[in-house]
Amino acid sequence: MGFPEESINLPRYFAGGKLMECKVKNEYGTIYIAEDVMLKVVGYAALECYGIVAMSGQRATDGIVEWLGRENLTKGVQIRNVGDMLDVDLYIIVEYGISISEVCKTIIETVRYKLESTTGVKVRKISISVEGIRI
Repeated sequence: MGFPEESINLPRYFAGGKLMECKVKNEYGTIYIAEDVMLKVVGYAALECYGIVAMSGQRATDGIVEWLGRENLTKGVQIRNVGDMLDVDLYIIVEYGISISEVCKTIIETVRYKLESTTGVKVRKISISVEGIRI
């Protein structure tokens, strides 16, 4: 899939310094993709994978792990730009009794494919933090 003859310009910043959107230029014009859209693409792609139970958010002040449903899946995802590519961090909860390394491998492959094919933005690195296990 992807976009033909594209150039990607990441990111556009606003006063707070937070990633607001990325801009993809191709032969058809310019496409602006909001950060929230990219976070949702990553979150849904991760949740499609076998062995993942939920996305996880962590409160930095007390270290309590929160289980997040589909309506809050973007809180278990962080993205950063590195040049014209993205780094993705995922915080997940997995099912007991499965190979965590295999689940993570599948998540990395799926998220990379879905994000690159859906948005046209290349992924440099995906890091996964397993925050919990469901028995």
